[in-house]
Amino acid sequence: MPVANKVAVVGTGYVGAAVAYTLMLSGLVRELVLVDINRARAEGEAMDMAHGESFVRPVKVYAGDYEDCREAKIIVFAAGAAQRPGETRLDLVARNVEVLKDALPQLAAVSPEAILLMVTNPVDVLTYAAWRITGWPVRQIMGSGTVLDSSRFRYALSRHCRVDPRNVHAYIIGEHGDSEVPVWSRANIAGLSVEEYCRQRGLPPPDRQALFEEVRRAAYEIIARKGATNLAISLAVRRICEAVLRDEHSVLTVSGLVDGPYGLRDVALSLPAVVTGRGRETVLVPPLSQEEEAALRRSAEILAAVQAEVRW
Repeated sequence: MPVANKVAVVGTGYVGAAVAYTLMLSGLVRELVLVDINRARAEGEAMDMAHGESFVRPVKVYAGDYEDCREAKIIVFAAGAAQRPGETRLDLVARNVEVLKDALPQLAAVSPEAILLMVTNPVDVLTYAAWRITGWPVRQIMGSGTVLDSSRFRYALSRHCRVDPRNVHAYIIGEHGDSEVPVWSRANIAGLSVEEYCRQRGLPPPDRQALFEEVRRAAYEIIARKGATNLAISLAVRRICEAVLRDEHSVLTVSGLVDGPYGLRDVALSLPAVVTGRGRETVLVPPLSQEEEAALRRSAEILAAVQAEVRW
């Protein structure tokens, strides 16, 4: 049986190390094991973090191998090739599917009841690949999906509307990538549409296309400046882990297999879903405008085409 507050982070590059550090600070985890093909890298990160254990709530941080992931409640999978400047997330698929084919059977052998949280890009295709490779129940495998994209959307809206981003309710759905879909028809602040909120505050309505383009291109802009995105995604992963470890029944736009909603079949992408201690439980189907539903279908078609090219 999984240990309730044990988390394994596989891959300790920029993203994996940031995820591990954020989880250490969160107070959610009592045991945190770091695994990397470069054992020295994992050991270095674990040592660096462990030296700060006196400053945080009790937590055991150490480097290990796949066997040490045994009984983990959550396995955060962040191993794989990183996105290069000018490269799309989908360009990564062939390289990173091979990483999964090697790692996942070994993880499944030692921790078959864990929640597998995919973070490696392209996260939607790799979430689907993880399901195909392991054969685990659909609820047990999810990707970080558009949880970060939705946060970027809320941040951009909050700046325009001059309001706390925690009061902005808005989702990005579909691919975590270029074909992602902003759900403007359901975006609201205190139950008001964004435009009505702006009217009541005496603000101009946002330029929807410009604001969304800022959100869609955020990762490219960060990668161009610092080489990788790793900090905000670590907070998004912490939020997902929190929902699982505390059995919160929180609604998050994690990625996972979609087979039915909006007529979509056999494709992994992000929709609002209830995340519990059992994983990604119920996929929600909010009403969309005709334009949004059409864009979601296009996003699904792009992902399905990439899935079809993968050699299983």
